[in-house]
Amino acid sequence: MKKQLYFISFLLLITLGAFGQGTGFVKTNGESFEINGKPYYYIGANFWCGAILGSTGEGGNRTLLTKELDEMKKLGINNIRILAGAEGPDNEPFRVTPALQIAPGKYNEALLDGLDFLLSEMKKRGQYAILYLNNAWDWSGGYAQYLNWNGYGKIPYPLVKPNTWWDFMRFSSQFLNCEKCKEQYWDHVRFMLGRTNKYTGMKYIDDPTIMTWEIANEPRAFLKENIPALENWIKETAALIKSLDKNHLITTGTEGQQGCQDSLLLFERLHADPNIDYLVMHIWPKNWSWLNTRDIPGTIDLSIVNTNKYMERHFEIARKLKKPIVLEEFGLPRDSFGFSANEPTVCRDKYFQNAFAQIVKHAKTKDVLAGCNFWTWGGFSRPIPGQIYWKKGDNYLDPPVEEQGLNSVYNTDRTIEMISRYNKEIRDIIK
Repeated sequence: MKKQLYFISFLLLITLGAFGQGTGFVKTNGESFEINGKPYYYIGANFWCGAILGSTGEGGNRTLLTKELDEMKKLGINNIRILAGAEGPDNEPFRVTPALQIAPGKYNEALLDGLDFLLSEMKKRGQYAILYLNNAWDWSGGYAQYLNWNGYGKIPYPLVKPNTWWDFMRFSSQFLNCEKCKEQYWDHVRFMLGRTNKYTGMKYIDDPTIMTWEIANEPRAFLKENIPALENWIKETAALIKSLDKNHLITTGTEGQQGCQDSLLLFERLHADPNIDYLVMHIWPKNWSWLNTRDIPGTIDLSIVNTNKYMERHFEIARKLKKPIVLEEFGLPRDSFGFSANEPTVCRDKYFQNAFAQIVKHAKTKDVLAGCNFWTWGGFSRPIPGQIYWKKGDNYLDPPVEEQGLNSVYNTDRTIEMISRYNKEIRDIIK
């Protein structure tokens, strides 16, 4: 009897739309997204640690995870970008712990279960997932860990002296010409796309909760001579994913011009591939020296001007290719470059408002900027006072390679109200 009542309740939830917009696959329609024939524009979040929190093993906290998802849902956040490819081992410095893939083809079952749980909970809330499967940077293993697995030597972590960022980038660049590394990554792609969710009984490739398979977080050539290898790898990976999964969207994960050896032509070529469904860009005013952390209020306006110029260059390419584009990473420190929830966010809010307003503008005019995912959702978690970098057992906020709380949006920030307000504006436009 209980099973019958549960089944009837489940059908009623679907009929009444309790799962929200998340009942159909996200598709592209020229320069925009749509779900079940209706336009889809969004203001979403990055929540890289979601699968870890969904685990019942180390780092897991399902009570906190569901609380975070509920809070995001309340704000109208129905699009979440999540890491689905951290590589081990778990004893490396400044790295995500625990890792999903402990060694080539060997997986942490608790984290796979955590990703299943996360996706099942997102489905209940009508939220969509962008899952990135690799990383050009060191904080989740990525390029460098595949190289280490295949005999290229010790990883020169840039925060471990005497290593520099250039030492790391030169090392990491070898991934694109390492055939064994790429084959192991493609095996990971096949494994993930071949999975069935234990909680829903649904194959990943049949689950509308997944919006996008993303080839990597910020894939770079790192060296100009690697550009052909990067293009080939993106093309081959996109073709592989499309051969395995006809339902979901595919994108690159690139930062745009900044991550394409400063070449808009390379950015265009990567996204012109017929298996790449939409364009993406990332914008980092602090990292790109637009923002002076010693004078954030005095350099915020310049950061906004440069941001708008950067976005417009990429909009032009999206219009030319007749595909949507997403600003899937952008963030800003707090006004005085502190990390606690007591630090004001006036400048960050001004910067975010500029981005959010552009989504609204494009939704009104049915233009190419289809969404954004701010970096990053910190929610109810807080950094440990006096401790700069993440340590095992801490809450998950920014990646371990960065100061904890650097770009985190807390549930008590004034930013929260603005996210809610702009998402409501978008809903009013497209309903």
